[in-house]
Amino acid sequence: MASGVYQKRETATWQIVEYLQRFGSATIKELEQHLGVTTTAVRQHLSTLQAEGYIQRRAIHDGVGRPHHAYTTTEKTRELFACNCDDLALTLLQEVFALEGKEKTALLLERVGYRLANRYSPSVRSAILQDRVEELAGALYRQGVLTDVATADDNTIILKTYNCPYHDLAQEHREVCEMDEGMMRQLLGSDVNLSACMMDGHGSCSFVVSAKRG
Repeated sequence: MASGVYQKRETATWQIVEYLQRFGSATIKELEQHLGVTTTAVRQHLSTLQAEGYIQRRAIHDGVGRPHHAYTTTEKTRELFACNCDDLALTLLQEVFALEGKEKTALLLERVGYRLANRYSPSVRSAILQDRVEELAGALYRQGVLTDVATADDNTIILKTYNCPYHDLAQEHREVCEMDEGMMRQLLGSDVNLSACMMDGHGSCSFVVSAKRG
Protein backbone atom coordinates (compact mmCIF):
# COMPACT_ATOMS: atom_id res chain seq x y z
CA MET A 1 0.00 0.00 0.00
CA ALA A 2 1.03 3.59 -0.40
CA SER A 3 3.09 5.24 2.31
CA GLY A 4 2.08 8.01 4.70
CA VAL A 5 -1.38 8.68 6.08
CA TYR A 6 -3.03 6.20 3.74
CA GLN A 7 -1.37 3.27 5.51
CA LYS A 8 -2.99 4.20 8.83
CA ARG A 9 -6.48 2.74 8.87
CA GLU A 10 -7.46 4.58 12.02
CA THR A 11 -7.22 7.98 10.31
CA ALA A 12 -10.36 9.70 9.03
CA THR A 13 -8.77 10.14 5.61
CA TRP A 14 -8.25 6.42 5.19
CA GLN A 15 -11.74 5.64 6.51
CA ILE A 16 -13.21 7.85 3.79
CA VAL A 17 -11.19 6.06 1.11
CA GLU A 18 -12.24 2.66 2.45
CA TYR A 19 -15.91 3.66 2.68
CA LEU A 20 -15.95 4.90 -0.92
CA GLN A 21 -14.12 1.79 -2.10
CA ARG A 22 -16.73 -0.43 -0.43
CA PHE A 23 -19.89 1.48 -1.33
CA GLY A 24 -18.95 3.18 -4.59
CA SER A 25 -20.00 6.70 -3.62
CA ALA A 26 -21.09 8.82 -0.66
CA THR A 27 -22.41 12.26 0.17
CA ILE A 28 -20.88 14.55 2.75
CA LYS A 29 -23.77 13.79 5.10
CA GLU A 30 -23.21 10.03 4.79
CA LEU A 31 -19.50 10.47 5.52
CA GLU A 32 -20.29 12.76 8.42
CA GLN A 33 -22.51 10.06 9.95
CA HIS A 34 -19.97 7.32 9.24
CA LEU A 35 -17.06 9.18 10.82
CA GLY A 36 -18.97 10.92 13.58
CA VAL A 37 -17.30 14.27 12.85
CA THR A 38 -18.45 17.69 11.69
CA THR A 39 -19.27 18.69 8.13
CA THR A 40 -16.28 21.03 8.18
CA ALA A 41 -13.93 18.17 9.10
CA VAL A 42 -15.34 15.96 6.33
CA ARG A 43 -14.90 18.75 3.78
CA GLN A 44 -11.28 19.20 4.82
CA HIS A 45 -10.50 15.51 4.32
CA LEU A 46 -12.33 15.45 1.00
CA SER A 47 -10.43 18.52 -0.19
CA THR A 48 -7.13 16.79 0.59
CA LEU A 49 -8.15 13.61 -1.23
CA GLN A 50 -9.44 15.58 -4.22
CA ALA A 51 -6.27 17.65 -4.45
CA GLU A 52 -4.19 14.47 -4.50
CA GLY A 53 -6.38 12.90 -7.17
CA TYR A 54 -7.82 10.02 -5.13
CA ILE A 55 -11.48 11.08 -5.27
CA GLN A 56 -13.77 13.10 -7.51
CA ARG A 57 -17.08 14.89 -7.04
CA ARG A 58 -20.07 14.38 -9.30
CA ALA A 59 -23.57 15.81 -9.43
CA ILE A 60 -26.53 13.49 -8.70
CA HIS A 61 -29.91 14.35 -10.19
CA ASP A 62 -32.83 12.84 -8.29
CA GLY A 63 -35.90 14.09 -10.12
CA VAL A 64 -36.95 17.66 -9.51
CA GLY A 65 -34.95 20.22 -7.58
CA ARG A 66 -31.30 21.03 -7.44
CA PRO A 67 -28.80 18.18 -7.81
CA HIS A 68 -26.72 17.10 -4.82
CA HIS A 69 -23.11 16.00 -4.93
CA ALA A 70 -21.52 12.66 -4.20
CA TYR A 71 -17.89 11.58 -4.04
CA THR A 72 -16.34 8.58 -5.74
CA THR A 73 -12.84 7.14 -6.01
CA THR A 74 -10.63 7.56 -9.07
CA GLU A 75 -8.35 5.11 -10.85
CA LYS A 76 -5.48 6.51 -8.82
CA THR A 77 -7.02 5.01 -5.67
CA ARG A 78 -5.91 1.57 -6.88
CA GLU A 79 -2.36 2.62 -6.00
CA LEU A 80 -3.35 2.56 -2.34
CA PHE A 81 -4.32 -1.12 -2.54
CA ALA A 82 -2.04 -2.51 -5.23
CA CYS A 83 0.70 -4.98 -4.50
CA ASN A 84 4.07 -3.20 -4.67
CA CYS A 85 5.46 -6.09 -6.70
CA ASP A 86 2.69 -5.97 -9.33
CA ASP A 87 4.91 -4.70 -12.16
CA LEU A 88 7.57 -7.32 -11.48
CA ALA A 89 4.98 -10.09 -11.17
CA LEU A 90 3.30 -9.07 -14.44
CA THR A 91 6.62 -9.08 -16.29
CA LEU A 92 7.60 -12.45 -14.83
CA LEU A 93 4.24 -14.00 -15.69
CA GLN A 94 4.43 -12.70 -19.26
CA GLU A 95 7.86 -14.29 -19.63
CA VAL A 96 6.62 -17.60 -18.22
CA PHE A 97 3.72 -17.56 -20.71
CA ALA A 98 6.16 -16.87 -23.55
CA LEU A 99 8.69 -19.53 -22.50
CA GLU A 100 6.49 -22.30 -21.11
CA GLY A 101 3.03 -21.79 -22.59
CA LYS A 102 -0.40 -21.51 -21.01
CA GLU A 103 -0.61 -25.02 -19.56
CA LYS A 104 2.62 -24.83 -17.55
CA THR A 105 1.83 -21.28 -16.44
CA ALA A 106 -1.53 -22.48 -15.09
CA LEU A 107 0.33 -25.20 -13.18
CA LEU A 108 2.71 -22.59 -11.79
CA LEU A 109 -0.16 -20.41 -10.60
CA GLU A 110 -1.83 -23.45 -9.04
CA ARG A 111 1.35 -24.03 -7.02
CA VAL A 112 1.46 -20.35 -6.05
CA GLY A 113 -2.13 -20.64 -4.82
CA TYR A 114 -1.12 -23.69 -2.77
CA ARG A 115 1.68 -21.70 -1.14
CA LEU A 116 -0.65 -18.80 -0.39
CA ALA A 117 -3.11 -21.19 1.24
CA ASN A 118 -0.34 -22.50 3.45
CA ARG A 119 0.63 -18.95 4.36
CA TYR A 120 -2.92 -18.11 5.44
CA SER A 121 -3.62 -21.46 7.13
CA PRO A 122 -2.37 -20.45 10.63
CA SER A 123 -5.08 -17.75 10.64
CA VAL A 124 -7.87 -20.06 9.44
CA ARG A 125 -8.27 -22.70 12.12
CA SER A 126 -11.95 -23.08 13.00
CA ALA A 127 -13.83 -26.27 12.24
CA ILE A 128 -16.99 -24.26 11.48
CA LEU A 129 -17.22 -23.06 7.87
CA GLN A 130 -18.78 -19.68 8.69
CA ASP A 131 -15.99 -18.96 11.16
CA ARG A 132 -13.35 -20.12 8.69
CA VAL A 133 -14.64 -17.68 6.07
CA GLU A 134 -14.62 -14.91 8.69
CA GLU A 135 -11.06 -15.81 9.63
CA LEU A 136 -9.98 -15.74 5.99
CA ALA A 137 -11.66 -12.37 5.52
CA GLY A 138 -9.74 -11.06 8.53
CA ALA A 139 -6.45 -12.40 7.18
CA LEU A 140 -7.09 -10.79 3.79
CA TYR A 141 -8.01 -7.50 5.45
CA ARG A 142 -4.70 -7.48 7.31
CA GLN A 143 -3.04 -7.78 3.90
CA GLY A 144 -4.91 -4.70 2.64
CA VAL A 145 -7.88 -6.37 0.98
CA LEU A 146 -11.28 -4.88 1.91
CA THR A 147 -13.72 -7.69 2.68
CA ASP A 148 -17.29 -8.44 3.73
CA VAL A 149 -18.90 -11.75 4.63
CA ALA A 150 -22.62 -12.46 4.21
CA THR A 151 -24.65 -15.62 4.74
CA ALA A 152 -26.87 -16.47 1.77
CA ASP A 153 -28.46 -19.59 3.34
CA ASP A 154 -27.59 -22.48 5.66
CA ASN A 155 -25.08 -23.91 3.19
CA THR A 156 -23.84 -20.84 1.32
CA ILE A 157 -21.61 -17.96 2.43
CA ILE A 158 -20.49 -15.07 0.23
CA LEU A 159 -17.07 -13.50 0.70
CA LYS A 160 -16.77 -10.15 -1.07
CA THR A 161 -13.54 -8.29 -1.80
CA TYR A 162 -13.64 -4.63 -2.82
CA ASN A 163 -10.13 -4.21 -4.16
CA CYS A 164 -7.64 -6.44 -5.91
CA PRO A 165 -3.97 -6.38 -4.85
CA TYR A 166 -3.13 -7.93 -8.23
CA HIS A 167 -5.31 -5.60 -10.32
CA ASP A 168 -2.94 -4.97 -13.24
CA LEU A 169 -1.83 -8.59 -13.23
CA ALA A 170 -5.41 -9.91 -13.24
CA GLN A 171 -6.38 -7.56 -16.05
CA GLU A 172 -3.74 -9.14 -18.27
CA HIS A 173 -4.12 -12.72 -17.01
CA ARG A 174 -7.45 -13.87 -15.62
CA GLU A 175 -5.75 -17.06 -14.50
CA VAL A 176 -4.81 -15.03 -11.41
CA CYS A 177 -8.50 -14.95 -10.47
CA GLU A 178 -8.63 -18.74 -10.83
CA MET A 179 -5.56 -18.95 -8.59
CA ASP A 180 -7.36 -16.94 -5.89
CA GLU A 181 -10.44 -19.12 -6.24
CA GLY A 182 -8.36 -22.29 -5.90
CA MET A 183 -6.47 -20.92 -2.91
CA MET A 184 -9.73 -20.27 -1.06
CA ARG A 185 -11.09 -23.67 -2.03
CA GLN A 186 -8.07 -25.41 -0.56
CA LEU A 187 -7.91 -23.24 2.53
CA LEU A 188 -11.61 -23.49 3.40
CA GLY A 189 -12.02 -27.14 2.40
CA SER A 190 -15.22 -26.19 0.56
CA ASP A 191 -16.52 -25.44 -2.89
CA VAL A 192 -15.67 -21.84 -3.90
CA ASN A 193 -16.89 -20.17 -7.07
CA LEU A 194 -16.19 -16.64 -8.28
CA SER A 195 -19.68 -15.42 -9.23
CA ALA A 196 -18.81 -11.76 -9.92
CA CYS A 197 -15.47 -10.13 -10.67
CA MET A 198 -14.18 -6.56 -10.67
CA MET A 199 -12.36 -7.35 -13.91
CA ASP A 200 -15.80 -7.62 -15.53
CA GLY A 201 -16.88 -4.22 -14.25
CA HIS A 202 -18.55 -5.30 -11.00
CA GLY A 203 -18.08 -3.23 -7.86
CA SER A 204 -16.59 -6.19 -6.00
CA CYS A 205 -15.50 -9.79 -6.43
CA SER A 206 -17.99 -12.27 -4.94
CA PHE A 207 -16.73 -15.69 -3.91
CA VAL A 208 -19.60 -18.08 -3.22
CA VAL A 209 -18.56 -20.61 -0.58
CA SER A 210 -20.68 -23.76 -0.31
CA ALA A 211 -20.38 -26.59 2.16
CA LYS A 212 -19.31 -29.77 0.44
CA ARG A 213 -21.96 -32.44 0.31
CA GLY A 214 -20.77 -35.88 0.94
